[in-house]
Amino acid sequence: MAHHPILWTFRRCPYAIRARLALASSGVTVELREILLRDKPAAFLQTSPSGTVPSLRLTDKVLDESLEIMLWALKQSDPQRLLDMPQVGWDLIMINDGPFKDALDHTKYATRFPDLDVQEERKKASGYLLDLNEQLVGRTWLFGDRPTLADLALLPFVRQFAHIDRAWFDAQEWPNLVAWLDRFLDSAIFSLVMHKRTTWSEGDAPVVFNG
Repeated sequence: MAHHPILWTFRRCPYAIRARLALASSGVTVELREILLRDKPAAFLQTSPSGTVPSLRLTDKVLDESLEIMLWALKQSDPQRLLDMPQVGWDLIMINDGPFKDALDHTKYATRFPDLDVQEERKKASGYLLDLNEQLVGRTWLFGDRPTLADLALLPFVRQFAHIDRAWFDAQEWPNLVAWLDRFLDSAIFSLVMHKRTTWSEGDAPVVFNG
């Protein structure tokens, strides 16, 4: 049997979702190992320097950051030209992974941050989302009629924010953002990467992704 790179993942984690999206888009075959974050197996902790998902074990190294995994996969194969995007795409990813993710966490997990005003944190996140809504005016995706790396990198986090209170989210003045998110949620690739899998245990037969 061929030995493929091993992707440690958790189904609902937005970082893991975007790594799986890039791998699915590239067609690169990996062995997928689904874990529970509350019960991390020893084999995973021996692989991942940070103890976080996603983590991709290659022959000669471990990739422990989701964006790093996305870039690795798409540099192997990028049939949709996802890497072909303007510099502003990288800027959006940087904001998403920094101040937006902070505001998202402060809103979703408000009880963990009792010193912060949850409404103010939601307002911060909303400012970023309003900018995305403007970016999407007249466009199907962030930069035109096809997705790019930025779309795949951002959408799992926008989805997470929307699911905090979907009725509130849909009532906001960002119709282009809602359409963009719903298009993603209805897509075949989203269904593929969100397929429920059994939690990995030592000795299990390999689960091949993209095989």
